[in-house]
Amino acid sequence: MGRGRGGEGIILAMYGDGSRERRGGRGRILSVEDMEITTTDLGLAARVQHLTKTYGSGEGAVRALDDVSVGIRRGQFTAIMGASGSGKSTLMHIMAGLDTPTGVRAGIGATEITGLGDLDLTILRRRRVGFIFQAFNLVPTLDALGNILLPFELDGRRPSAIERARIDSLVEILGIGPRLRHRPHQLSGGQQQRVAIARALATAPDLVFADEPTGNLDSASGREVLQLLSTASREQGQSIAMVTHDAVAASYADRVLFLGDGRIVADHPRRTADEIATLMLSGGAPAPATAPAPAAAPVPAAAAVSATAAQPSGALA
Repeated sequence: MGRGRGGEGIILAMYGDGSRERRGGRGRILSVEDMEITTTDLGLAARVQHLTKTYGSGEGAVRALDDVSVGIRRGQFTAIMGASGSGKSTLMHIMAGLDTPTGVRAGIGATEITGLGDLDLTILRRRRVGFIFQAFNLVPTLDALGNILLPFELDGRRPSAIERARIDSLVEILGIGPRLRHRPHQLSGGQQQRVAIARALATAPDLVFADEPTGNLDSASGREVLQLLSTASREQGQSIAMVTHDAVAASYADRVLFLGDGRIVADHPRRTADEIATLMLSGGAPAPATAPAPAAAPVPAAAAVSATAAQPSGALA
């Protein structure tokens, strides 16, 4: 996503401009009842049902996702893993309303996003979804504070008192207070990603999507970012879905999903980095247990006595 586009273009495409909806023209956003989901879907921040995504047509068609049904649980940190081409980024983009499926029922919170127009999807992303990317995607002409406040600016409003208190708390927790008036080129990679995290969390979204959030960071900065995301989930109940190739990054998650050839092939609870690395080698499936060696057949007592008697003196029994 976003190849050939600067951070400003990507962010504006995701969050949009609030001018159109301020002039009217919004469509009806479907509720959870319209989606005809079952009670097993309760407690999910986002979900897809029978998701299929095909690129191209005819003999050249490529099926990126094949009948995927999965939910991202509220308040949980979920890692999505798989080899290149497994469909993990496509799954994230469709769940976030950034790409359109070939066939699916999809929802964020109590809202079905299937069939929503561009305007309604823009409003939903701006108000209820947060994004963190490998390339940070900060707007270079804005300082750190301006980037954090961008979703509100594009929504045509100022943060409420509660939202402002949340932003102030995020700035303090993330340690970026002294850098609020610095532009992105004046910040280190770790500092830029902290600003991106603050922007993603500022609106208290239903769900944060993180696409390789540590890919451009050194190991120390990467660990700090992962710890911040883990704390946001554990202590603040923030729902997070993170696409990653990194076993260490995935070890911070409460749940690890593996995709292969466009399907969910495994779903694991929290695992160590070593365990995840082993799972990656097997495509997400646990390694088969080693069969125990067959027990030796018992030796009849008479034969044992006979064999002992036949041994020469001094031989080991």
